[in-house]
Amino acid sequence: MTTTQEALLPGTRRALLHRIAVAQAEGRTPSLVAAVVRDGQAVWHGARTSVDGHGPDETVQYRIGSITKTFTAVLVMRLRDEGLLDLADPLEKHLPGTGVGEATIAELLAHTAGLAAETPAPWWERTPGSLRPELSDVLGEQPLMHPVGRRHHYSNPGYTLLGALVEEVRGAPWEEVLRGEILEPLGLHRTSAQPMPPHAGGWAVHPWADAMLPEPLEDLGRMAPAGQLWSTTGDLARFAVFLARGDDRVLRAESVREMRTPAAPAEAADVLDGAAYGLGMQIQRRDGRLLVGHSGSLPGFLANVTISVDDDVAAVVLTNCTSGLLVGAVGADLVRIVAEAEPRIPEPWRPVREVDPAVLELVGQWYWGTHAFGLRATADGLLGLAPLAGSGRRARFRANGDGTWTGLEGYYAGELLRPVRRPDGSLSHLDLGSFVFTRQPYEPESSVPGGVDPEGWRGIG
Repeated sequence: MTTTQEALLPGTRRALLHRIAVAQAEGRTPSLVAAVVRDGQAVWHGARTSVDGHGPDETVQYRIGSITKTFTAVLVMRLRDEGLLDLADPLEKHLPGTGVGEATIAELLAHTAGLAAETPAPWWERTPGSLRPELSDVLGEQPLMHPVGRRHHYSNPGYTLLGALVEEVRGAPWEEVLRGEILEPLGLHRTSAQPMPPHAGGWAVHPWADAMLPEPLEDLGRMAPAGQLWSTTGDLARFAVFLARGDDRVLRAESVREMRTPAAPAEAADVLDGAAYGLGMQIQRRDGRLLVGHSGSLPGFLANVTISVDDDVAAVVLTNCTSGLLVGAVGADLVRIVAEAEPRIPEPWRPVREVDPAVLELVGQWYWGTHAFGLRATADGLLGLAPLAGSGRRARFRANGDGTWTGLEGYYAGELLRPVRRPDGSLSHLDLGSFVFTRQPYEPESSVPGGVDPEGWRGIG
């Protein structure tokens, strides 16, 4: 992926540089590198460093911590798409003997399996992975902290189990599968389990003094699928494009979209923060935008990938300090700067090639009781239902080929939209999951549940 600096306006580029300069200075981090992606390619790269005469670029590796989990989730989704497992399968079906086999694969992906957040002591991020050679060493004697499937509780051991699942089904080490199925197809040649020069060193910055301490760089062993990887802004920019669009060589767009869909019950605090979790991806609402991606941290490093699919803009932020810098906020700000300064230019409107009379008969204004809705045929062959005023239930529908339509999202996801006709063949009303939509509010001639008062509409007498 080449970086086209001229693709952004000078004012936008300066605003991006200012944002990372403030982040590096106020966050007191040895170095910070960032990239912005738009329209499927990197359009800006920036770096700030405390070392005179040296500036890391898009080829310098940083440790990316839990962004590794998204890579592991992609591997699991590939197994699902190949029919080798189902997300509803209990872990025991494919990886027996763990002691937590009742948890489903989907629950592990969404951190709802009830597992502990960390391994038993000592802290796995600052100790050699050789201390935990077996899954039992990772899980400990009491691996479950909550009932399975009841709440979102972030779990690093859960992703170790998913990595072990990949190894069991593929019959090969996690790192080997990762390289062959994701890194090589996407051209992520600077992403690896072990650091490759040039790479940054990890540092702790004293909270009360401008002094630094080197952090240990441990091989995580069994915990690798949860946080082992090193990468660059260049590689993660490519990965962000994949997470937004999919790539049939790795994972189709529909499955990547499934990863970006909330899959875990949100805690009350998460609802207030506008945060959720999908299948290996974090989801948040910020500045009026829906953002997806993942953050990561290991001693000495912080990392973030933030994507606004609607704006077709993504940002990558990498730094080599243990704490002090809110990389997620920086990533969201970089996306906002580009999206607001240079809004996405929509594709020209074009009429459809063919018009289906049966579809045209359905579109227009409908009433559910007294609520007015519009049903519109879209260029992608779907029907879109939305309230004509205010908020309300909205959804898109896919044709089933027999005159019926299936809801794709929201309240009507999976529900059947069925046109109902009169004996003479004319369209009477729409039945949507037992809700009757009529052309006029409480139309007497339609099958409105409960009937319609024969005296009809009236005023106050």
